Amino acid sequence: VLSGGEPGPHKLQGLGAGFIPGTLNTEIYDEIIKVGNEVAMETSRRVAKEEGILGGISSGAAIYAAIQKAKELGKGKTVVTVLPSNGERYLSTPLYNFE
Repeated sequence: VLSGGEPGPHKLQGLGAGFIPGTLNTEIYDEIIKVGNEVAMETSRRVAKEEGILGGISSGAAIYAAIQKAKELGKGKTVVTVLPSNGERYLSTPLYNFE
C-alpha cells in the first residue's frame, strides 16, 4: 500500500499491513523498496548461517533492501537498517528448516 499497490496476501508478518497508519509521516522517507516473500526468507536463512543473525522474515526483507541500497549507492556510503523481527518464533517453521 505504501508503494501505491493494492493490499494482498504475503508472508512478511509485520510488513505490508494493508493500510497507511495515521502516525506515519509519508514525507520523511525517500523510497519504498519492494522485497518478495522468497527473497526475504532466503536472506533470513543466509544471514543466520553466515553471520549468526537470527531474524524473522521481515528482518530478511530489511537486510535485503539495505544490501540493494548499498549496492546502488556504492563504496564509501553508509546504509543503516533496523531488524524488526526476532527469528526465535520461526525456529520450528520452514523458514529455518535447513535440510
